[in-house]
Amino acid sequence: MVRIARNAKSRVLEALGDTRVVVIQGARQVGKTTLVREIVDSKGGRLVSFDDPVAANGAREDPVGFLNSDPGRLLAIDEVQRVPELVLALKFVVDGDNRPGRFLLTGSANLLKLPTIEDSLAGRTESIELFGLSQGELIGHTEQFIDRALSGERFINHTSDLSRSDYLELAVAGGYPEVLNRAPGRRRDLWFDNYANAILRREAEDISNLQRITELPVILRMLAARSSGELNIADLARDTNIPQRTLTPYLELLQTLYLTQNIPAWTTNLSKRVVSRPKVSLLDAGLAARLMNVSSKGASLDANPNLAGGLLETFVAGEIRRQLTWSNETARLAHFRDQYVGEVDLVLETPDGRVVGVEVKSNSNPTVKDAKGLSFLREKLGSRFVAGFILHTGVNSAFFGDRVAAVPMDILWRA
Repeated sequence: MVRIARNAKSRVLEALGDTRVVVIQGARQVGKTTLVREIVDSKGGRLVSFDDPVAANGAREDPVGFLNSDPGRLLAIDEVQRVPELVLALKFVVDGDNRPGRFLLTGSANLLKLPTIEDSLAGRTESIELFGLSQGELIGHTEQFIDRALSGERFINHTSDLSRSDYLELAVAGGYPEVLNRAPGRRRDLWFDNYANAILRREAEDISNLQRITELPVILRMLAARSSGELNIADLARDTNIPQRTLTPYLELLQTLYLTQNIPAWTTNLSKRVVSRPKVSLLDAGLAARLMNVSSKGASLDANPNLAGGLLETFVAGEIRRQLTWSNETARLAHFRDQYVGEVDLVLETPDGRVVGVEVKSNSNPTVKDAKGLSFLREKLGSRFVAGFILHTGVNSAFFGDRVAAVPMDILWRA
């Protein structure tokens, strides 16, 4: 198996230079352990995994002693959420010795959302999210789409040799390293099935006391079918037969496990008609496709073309979320929809107010009509609106008005 360089590595090393506890968070099987092992080897540190019950039991028995067992070396702890008792000891140890770069932790859950951990680690950690492999990582490139777009670049000269079916193939493959080493079709399908079952049982039970954990597979399948659509909890409650008042904690658990992301609605009071519901999206388009039981051919023009739009938007949202880990710009991701004007699938906004809009189209020949939402933002925001892009499955780029361009989708990982 060829080792693939992870673009987030530089961010981890940067954090270890000035932060006492660095946490790499992400779903199971996205490559956290591989990345940590590489960093530990380069720094002469030690790696302990709490997937090993002996190591976990030893840490529970004497947490302070465990943390101080090898002073002066970087101690990396894999799957730290399995021993939550360690967190208070970690706070005690780093408060007594505030040297940076002492501990590198990984977790298959968002540790800072867990009640037993959040308060104890606040102000002492830097969290870096690791997702499945990005398309840039797969070709050995550190993507700069976010930074270049927010600088005002239009990418008008970009051309692509990929087709709609090529993009669908990339989307349904997803980014989990293990699944990408399997042949498409049955072998990948079985991996996704086993993965979803294991995560929704073992991991969920480890970090949650919710009573209806067995309902999580149904909820996740329903969210996959709605991926990149607005989250209507009342409709979801009806379709899952789970009371609306009790559904929210299960949705939050799926986010904590890094299976889904909520993309909040974006507004600066541009209109009273702006929709305020978030979008929900699976973080891996391949997992979404498998949960929907759809292949690339199943979303083709000859089969069910209506599936392609949501699947490709999920794919694009996942790629942009990955790039936010290592981009120099600290933009926030949102979506925009006005009841009459239309929508912009994804909105990136920087702390100084610059905005880039992204509209995702599964067709290869977008029209000016597809730029309606982007044009609305441009007119309302004025100079704050840096650029708008219609990402499509065609070959060529074209201007669609002031600061708006239609660009082939692979600019995301070619920039």
